[in-house]
Order: sequence, then C-alpha cells, then structure tokens
Amino acid sequence: MAGRECFHCKQWIEEGEKHDCWTTTEAALTRDLPEDLGDAWERLRETAAWFGEQRIYASHSSIMFSRKSCYFFVRPKRSFLEVVFFLGRTQRSSRIRQTLQSSRAKVAHIVRVTHRDEVEAPLTDWLREAYDASDTVSARTRRKHVPRRARAK
Repeated sequence: MAGRECFHCKQWIEEGEKHDCWTTTEAALTRDLPEDLGDAWERLRETAAWFGEQRIYASHSSIMFSRKSCYFFVRPKRSFLEVVFFLGRTQRSSRIRQTLQSSRAKVAHIVRVTHRDEVEAPLTDWLREAYDASDTVSARTRRKHVPRRARAK
C-alpha cells in the first residue's frame, strides 16, 4: 500500500489515514518509562497537582503544567526526565544543568531527574516558586502597546 513516513514522529502513515503527531497523551509519553522513571514521573505530577488549580496536558513530546501560561514542563526520555521550569530570576545550583533566557522576564532552568528520590527539595521548592510566580512573570512579559509618534515631515 502507498503511504509515507511522518517527518516528525517517523511513524508510517497509510494513504488516506488521518495523522496528528503533535497531539498526544500523558499515558502515551510515559507508557514505556522504566519503573524508576515512572515512579519519579508520578511523584512529579502529584507534587505539581497539589500546588493548586492548573492545566496539565501533553503536547508533542512534553507534558505541560500551566496556569495562564506554562510554568514548567517535563520531557520523558529513555534514561531520565528532563524538567524545565521558569522563574523570573536565574537560580544557581549543581542540580540545574542549564539556564536559558526564554523571554525578557523568564529564565528557563533545566534539571534531569532519574529517580523518585530526586523529586524533593530543592526541586519541589523551585517548582512551587515557578507556580506562584507564573502569573506575575507572564504579566511582566506582556507590553502595553504604545503608538509611535507621527514623524515630522
């Protein structure tokens, strides 16, 4: 039969078959995780859900946690969970592998989690801070539109 391979997910798609690799589920992203990573994922999700009202959803290869905007997300990998959280400042720690300026007001912090026992302070404190600050940090990134002055001729 005729078909094609999806450029993004490398899945074979038969001709006429509907395909949307950008939408997925938490279960699909975490299904093949080893037991240690599965336990770490469950603890991460439970901890974040305990913070309060938010939206948790899967998008492409990540599981997003957001209030008005995303305050952290998890990318499940074969041997670790890549946790990326956003703060309004740069946090320095040996646990943080990398920091990136993601916008004028947000700094992304990347942490690798390999075991359930790693989902504790200081990581949970940083996630809580990201949750608490997410609305204010997001509001600072939005600029009010200021019209330009008419040019003099």
